[in-house]
Amino acid sequence: MRLRIAVVLLVFAAAMSAQSFSDLMQTMRSYQEGRLLMTAIELDVFTAVGDGATAAEVAERIEAHPRSTETFLNALVAIGALTKKKDVYRNTPDTARYLTAGSPDNQRPALMHTVNSWKAWTALAGAVRAGTAVSRPGVEAEDPRWTESFIAAMHSNARSAAGELVHAVGTAGVRRLLDVGGGSGAYSIAFAEANPELRAEVLDLAPVVRIARKHIAEAGVADRVTTRVGDLTKDDFGRNYNLILLSAICHMLGPEENQDLLRRCHKALAPGGRLVIRDFILEHGKTAPKHAALFAVHMLVNTRSGSTYTEREYREWLKGAGFSRTTRPDPSGDLLIAFK
Repeated sequence: MRLRIAVVLLVFAAAMSAQSFSDLMQTMRSYQEGRLLMTAIELDVFTAVGDGATAAEVAERIEAHPRSTETFLNALVAIGALTKKKDVYRNTPDTARYLTAGSPDNQRPALMHTVNSWKAWTALAGAVRAGTAVSRPGVEAEDPRWTESFIAAMHSNARSAAGELVHAVGTAGVRRLLDVGGGSGAYSIAFAEANPELRAEVLDLAPVVRIARKHIAEAGVADRVTTRVGDLTKDDFGRNYNLILLSAICHMLGPEENQDLLRRCHKALAPGGRLVIRDFILEHGKTAPKHAALFAVHMLVNTRSGSTYTEREYREWLKGAGFSRTTRPDPSGDLLIAFK
């Protein structure tokens, strides 16, 4: 009887081990579907498919080989990104809406940032060995295509989150806002729209400021939202701001750079002013939440010293910079508010 139980346990353990190995292999191979979609976006395949096209027609439109294009399109059908009837490929409702030129919801420009990040991720082993990005970070490479896709991605994210941020922070008593590294200006636009008396200033690098000015003008708030070309890693920000926003900034910098940034923000605030940090916030052990831990790796391969940080680290930096108190409106959220 004991022997029979032992055999059953061994068989069960072997089955579990095989299942675990299968799961491991599935995780390792999960890049394949992601790479398929990234390549389709890079080649603008979904626009080429349009209302329906054969592999030969798509190949001609994207200037590719017919044989490889057919193989590629079949794989996109297999993962649910296209449909196929006889020899004609068609977009799904989602790919037609989000990934084709001419659609009002086209997200391809923003998703090109993910495509451009692929090269950095393939150098992960080198970054782990070196302790930093092994290729020149995109923001420093002065590649206009990289900058445009990066700001498009940031604008897409900011535009969807801006209303919630304005509601959480509030605009009462805010007359002057400084949006440090403000990118497309989406948050400054939202604050200006929420309070007609508020004046906002977006500070960023020259190529980014040119993009921000277009969005600000399109929003019709150019009389209340201005721009300033500057370097957030070293510039003096000025004085007497009621609110300073650091949205998705701190993760690009190392600890010492962040401490210096927060000191300059404190100096630029008026008495009673607030600093708002919106960023990934890790739990104390730095292994959760999952998306924040993974983003730390994204910063490892894409920046010189960036990472994601814990609430405790932020609080220590803010105290050292001179802030009197810090609150986190949602204990599991991405906002920290510090007061001068």
